[in-house]
Amino acid sequence: VTLGRGLDLTYQLVSKTCPLMISRKHCVFQQNAEGQWTVKDNKSLNGVWLNKQRLDPSKVYPITEGDRIELGVPLENKETAEYEYEVIKEEWEKIRPFLAQRSDLGRAKSPRTKRKFSLEESSGAEGPSDSRSKRDRVCCGDEPLAESWERLEKDKQFTEKLDVELLSPGPSEEHRSPAHSSIVHAKKAVSVFHEDQKDSGHPQSRTDLETLRKTLARIMTLKVKVQEKQAAVLNAKQKRRKSSRKEILAMERELRALQDQMYMEQESQQQQVEELQRTFSKEHQNLEGVNRQHGEKNVKEQLAQVLQEASSHESRFGLAHHALMEELSRSRKDFEEIIQAKNKELEETKEEKEKARAQKDEVLNQMNDVLENELQCTICSEHFIEAVTLNCAHSFCSYCIDEWMKRKVECPICRQEIQSKTRSLVLDNCIDRMVEKLDVKMKEHRLTLIKQRTGER
Repeated sequence: VTLGRGLDLTYQLVSKTCPLMISRKHCVFQQNAEGQWTVKDNKSLNGVWLNKQRLDPSKVYPITEGDRIELGVPLENKETAEYEYEVIKEEWEKIRPFLAQRSDLGRAKSPRTKRKFSLEESSGAEGPSDSRSKRDRVCCGDEPLAESWERLEKDKQFTEKLDVELLSPGPSEEHRSPAHSSIVHAKKAVSVFHEDQKDSGHPQSRTDLETLRKTLARIMTLKVKVQEKQAAVLNAKQKRRKSSRKEILAMERELRALQDQMYMEQESQQQQVEELQRTFSKEHQNLEGVNRQHGEKNVKEQLAQVLQEASSHESRFGLAHHALMEELSRSRKDFEEIIQAKNKELEETKEEKEKARAQKDEVLNQMNDVLENELQCTICSEHFIEAVTLNCAHSFCSYCIDEWMKRKVECPICRQEIQSKTRSLVLDNCIDRMVEKLDVKMKEHRLTLIKQRTGER
């Protein structure tokens, strides 16, 4: 069992929201030698997902009851894909009316091309999935002529409404872009082809022309985005010395996303052109021998003009993309040079800071050594405790000089007679500040000395 948007398949899936979501021959369901049903991704563009896991192309996977199969990927603001199925088991009597007879299995492919979806079944099969998985139902046989005529009339009214919306206020014919002129030619081809399809009963080419016109419009919009992004890149290049690394990375991500979108649109346009050529060839063969030479000639001319416009537009678009990528490469090299220069400056700044910090530490250490050597009492070899200065300008601890004077009344250093003692508050404050930066052991030792000397007094 084959599924896809092509013609010679078991079931044809034509998406209303995204026509190119389903490939021409998207996937194949088949029973193996053991009677187990399997599914295979036929190298589709958007893939086949089994229980939220994407299948490898051309590889057969077994399926069981309860498995969920999705064709394509969810669109924006959608949680699930448009075509989602659940594997179930039904009794033979329930599904027998929907199966083809054995006599039909050996026939050629022509009866299969006559299979078509009814209007109600197509709406149900192509709509978004509900909480329960949807099933496609096929209506065999030709539809009544009146219903086909009514449906063609509705399609034409809907197309004309779209044409008015697309071509209403805008630039004149002389100032329109090549992409816009391609859309105008597509509109003319569609309007001419409408008249032929009323009698021939083959609306496939009209649908393909409408799809091609919409694709050209999307490519024109994408070209505008490319030009805007190119201007942004040039502007960033002029102001690159003010740009941060985050802005550079963000711009690169946007350009990569734009590049991926452009590739998708080009591939989509190429597929539509090929599909349109095949469809036109088949319908041209069906119209041979019928008295519609004038209509066929107009359709052929319009279609050739549309294809020529699409080809020229694709060529110009490719050149613009190549120029944009070269400009992006140059800008990226410039940004990398700027980043390297900034990194080098940062390293130099770090080295200078390290040198300054080392010099500062060295000066502080030298100052501490000097203070420790100069602010020690000669008698007890400790930092001054209640420092006093003698008349000869030498300083000692108050306790130490008192004990010294009990034996001698002369300076321990210069041997000059002691006539006066003066408290030095400046030395006491300086020593207290120094002690705060010492370790805990030195602080405890100093407190012990103070308590001992206070107790002896």
